Amino acid sequence: MSKKTSATCPCGSERPHDACCGRFLSGQTYPETALELMRSRYCAYAIGRLDWVRQTWAPETCPEDVANDATIKWLGLSVKSHREIDETHAEVEFVARGRYGNRGAFRMHERSRFEKREGKWLYVDGDVTE
Repeated sequence: MSKKTSATCPCGSERPHDACCGRFLSGQTYPETALELMRSRYCAYAIGRLDWVRQTWAPETCPEDVANDATIKWLGLSVKSHREIDETHAEVEFVARGRYGNRGAFRMHERSRFEKREGKWLYVDGDVTE
């Protein structure tokens, strides 16, 4: 298990990882909302669980090689907005902060699109803002 499992969840909820995104990554349950899914995907990147990232990505837009740059240290997540467009479509806008080893900090600002298929939310794609 990751060192983050009993600590505060990387998604910024201030809840213990096991009671927050850890329950999704462990397979205990599946996110009920697109917002929960987005937070769990950030958490998966932060702790190196690319299997969860792949599993929750729509197959038609998921790249063959989902890579996580090992030099990135994820520093935080800020959710700017989220909305359910209808029962099967949602958007989440967020800013993720990180640091590339000794190359400096960065911010990734994205408006992500999600679809609910067969009862499960999936990440489809997103627009990144500089």
